[in-house]
Amino acid sequence: MDLSIRPRERLLDPIARMSEVLFGLIMALTFTTTLELTAGRDDVRTLLVGVIGCNIAWGLVDAVMFLIASLTQRGNGRLTIRAVRLAPEPEDAHRVITRAMAPILATILLSDDIERVRQRLISMPEVDPPTLRRADWLRALAVFLLVFLSTFPVVLPFLFVTDVRLAVRLSNLIAIVMLFGVGYSLAKHAGFNPWWTGAGLVVLGVALVVITIALGG
Repeated sequence: MDLSIRPRERLLDPIARMSEVLFGLIMALTFTTTLELTAGRDDVRTLLVGVIGCNIAWGLVDAVMFLIASLTQRGNGRLTIRAVRLAPEPEDAHRVITRAMAPILATILLSDDIERVRQRLISMPEVDPPTLRRADWLRALAVFLLVFLSTFPVVLPFLFVTDVRLAVRLSNLIAIVMLFGVGYSLAKHAGFNPWWTGAGLVVLGVALVVITIALGG
């Protein structure tokens, strides 16, 4: 049996997409904010190369880590099924199943429900060894592109505005709007107030940039 991702599923869930955009924004802001301290037109080329190069590197790191996590998660699912089948008593198998469930599901399912899950796991075909599938590579590519492409709106002002200090301020404004948009989108999936969440993510993003710069990042 194959535990790979079904073709009709989204490449990345909304939280994963927004997280990757947030990461790219913080990386880009770290560069653009420090540029204002030594603003000079000659520094713009260095900035663009640095931002794009850094986000390419971290996009690759994120994509590789995603593949490792996908493979590990699939292997863990296989081990869970094996533990259920080898459990000496049904109650032991029930504990394995509930530990593997989302907490909200584990609290609402009755013992009979979990027993039906156990019976299904026992009767299902043998699970294939964990491997990376086409959907995993597509998701990893999506992770890379989200980190990489989130850079460009932030650096666009440096391509069209000759005044570096003005370009920095426009870049920061674009980043703030994007941070707010990320928070707004996340709130819709978590049931939070979107306006407060958007504003909160702006504050959090700025704080993370300040900390990154202070630590020499």
